[in-house]
Formats: sequence, structure tokens, C-alpha cells
Amino acid sequence: MNAIPATTPTDASGRPIRLGLRENRLQFTLLVVVNVCVGGLVGLERTTVPLLGTDVFGLTSDLAVFSFIIAFGLTKALTNLAAGALTARFRRKQLLVTGWLIGIPVPFALAWAPSWGWIVAANVLLGLNQGLTWSMTVNMKIDLVGPARRGLATGLNEAAGYTAVGVTALLTGYLATAYGLRPTPELIGVVFVVAGLALALVVRDTAAHVALELAQHSKPLPTDEDTGLKATFARTSWHHRSLRGASQAGLVNNLNDGLTWGVFPLLFTDHGLGLAAVGLIKGLYPILWGVGQIPTGHLADRIGRKPLIVAGMLVQATGLFLALLLLDQPLFAGILSAVFLGIGTAMVYPALIASVSDHAHPAWRANALGTYRFWRDIGYAFGALIAGILADTVGLEATVVAAAVLTAASGLLAARWISERPAH
Repeated sequence: MNAIPATTPTDASGRPIRLGLRENRLQFTLLVVVNVCVGGLVGLERTTVPLLGTDVFGLTSDLAVFSFIIAFGLTKALTNLAAGALTARFRRKQLLVTGWLIGIPVPFALAWAPSWGWIVAANVLLGLNQGLTWSMTVNMKIDLVGPARRGLATGLNEAAGYTAVGVTALLTGYLATAYGLRPTPELIGVVFVVAGLALALVVRDTAAHVALELAQHSKPLPTDEDTGLKATFARTSWHHRSLRGASQAGLVNNLNDGLTWGVFPLLFTDHGLGLAAVGLIKGLYPILWGVGQIPTGHLADRIGRKPLIVAGMLVQATGLFLALLLLDQPLFAGILSAVFLGIGTAMVYPALIASVSDHAHPAWRANALGTYRFWRDIGYAFGALIAGILADTVGLEATVVAAAVLTAASGLLAARWISERPAH
């Protein structure tokens, strides 16, 4: 347990603030449950929405079908970037609550949208919701635990969210089989919105924990170091070698996720699978991604970030190739691919966030994480855009090959650029 210096900040009730997972277990647990709700809301779309585009709204262009992912990815990426800057003006809790208020219309729009344009608009709101709520749960957990347990903290956070994505994708697949593509599968999102908003109102802000970490930081911020968004964006995107390596790996990781989000339901239904089987494939991937981040987050604290990042990208590339090599057995191909994609992404996700946190001073860490999450989540938009163009021109299978090659190349770049040596 950390000793309390005389200048230790206190919360609004006058209680001393300590850093650590055990010391903040109640608030940490509440934030884990909040992120279950965050992941559950986006999980509504993993199985059914690409099929809504083709089967309900009659879209014939794959790029048009994937436009909802482009809208989601662009909005979430920009919101992630803004969220880091907004933490300088607003408390994290305020931004968390705002994100949930923005998300209220999403399940209703997905359930009863009269046209595809409404689906795209709902994904703009979903991107705003996800950018604010997921960013704040990440930042708040990192604030609570301090530097020693960042890998585990981010692993638990991402595990909660992506397990919920997978379980919801699986559930919506079975509900769609029993009740149709709409409105029943989408309306379970109402539960996530209500619960997430209620818990966001209860959880305490973490500003005092940030103040304590700054007071205890081993190296003061250089007087000439600009902590603003513009300087931090440049530093995280290209000037700092390790942060650049993490940003490109995050982008490509979500590029292949955005691509498979749109492509896999269409690819596997084209090869004879039904909605329940597609739901199993689309659910298994994020469930393994989610649950796997608990051990991989802990492992990142023990063996370092880089080995997990590099190996995880190569495992994902293998999973994409396996989806095609075994496509004459579509269910087996989908399940095996989902296993490799889920495990590979679980290796990468918490290690990347922890790596960015390692190399960012607490004074500009929120902006660095916002920048990293901007590049990571704009990968959804790039993935959907590339998928739509390639699928319309050379077919779905060639699109998966392109994703595999890009993912493997990104892993090699990560091996070259990312360092375990923090900048402070």
C-alpha cells in the first residue's frame, strides 16, 4: 500500500487518495461494469447491420453497406482525439455522462430506421458515444491504478468491453434467427444505455488521482515541453518513434477489425452459413479478444509491451489467411479464424495502450492516449473504405488477403519502431 505524503490530495469527502488497484477496487469495478455496457452497445451491430443493408434496405454496393462503419470509425476517432483535449476543461465523469446521453437514441434508430441514412446517422451518434465513454473508462482506470499496474488495468478495461461486444454479437445472431433482423435484436441496447448512464452518475471522478501521480512522478515535466493537443498529436503520431509505432499498429489492428466487421457476415452467408452461425463467428472473435486481455494485460506488465504487440499482429494475419484457406468448410474456417483474430488482438490491445502510457508524461498522457485512439479507431473507417472498394472491384476474398498482408507488415513495423524504454 502506498504511503500518504503530507500533500496527498483528497476527494470531495476529505478521504485520502491512493493509487493502486486494490486501494480503488470499488471504483475500478464500477468502471469495469460501465465498460461492459459500452461494449454491449456497439456489439449490437456486429452481426446484423451489414445484413440489414443488403436484406432490408436492398443495397447492392458493398461500399454503401460498409458506410455505417466508415461513419462510426471517423466519428469515434475524432471524438477520441477531442476527448483528450476536453479533459483539460471538463472532468472525466462529466464527459462519461455526456457520452451516455448521446447514446440514448442509438438502439431505437437501429430498430426502426426507415432508411439506410438513419442507420448511418445512428452510427455517428454511436461513434460519439463510444469515443467519450470508452476513452473516459480507459483514462479513469489508468488514473486509479498508477504506473505499476497499467497493463492489467487496461487489460481488464478492454476485456470487459470486448467480451460484451462478443456476447452481444452472439446474442443478436440468435435473436435475429428467431425474431428477424429487426427490431428485437437491437432493443437489448436499451438495457446497456440505461445501466451505463446510471453507473456513470454514481462513479467518482479521478482528478485527485491524477494530481497525486503528478506529485509523485519521478521526473518533472520539462519547462519547454508543450502539453497541448497540437504538440502532443505531432509527438504521438510521428516525432516520437515508439508512439509512432504504437499508433500505426493500432490503426492497422482496427483496420482489419473494421474490414472483417463488414466482410465476414457477407462472405460466410455467401458460403451457406445462417445468421446463428455468423453470429457465433462474429461473437467468438471479440469474446476471445475480451477475455484474453486479462492475462495478456498482466503479461505485458511482466515481459514488456513489444513482444506481445509484434506477435499479436502476426497471429491476426494468420487468422485472416486461415479464413480463406479453409473456406470450403465455412463454419470451421470462420471459427478458426475468429480464434486466431481474437487471441492476436488480445495480445495487442492492452499492450499498445500501456506502451503509449509508458512513453507519455502524466501532464500530456490524456492527449497522447486520445491521439493514439484517434489513429487506432480511424482504422475502422479505413478498413471499411478499403473493404468496400476492394470488395466491389476484386471480391470479398481478395479483400481479406489485403487485410492479412497489411496486418503482417504492421507487425514488422512495430518490431522496428517500438521500444520498451520509456521516455521518463
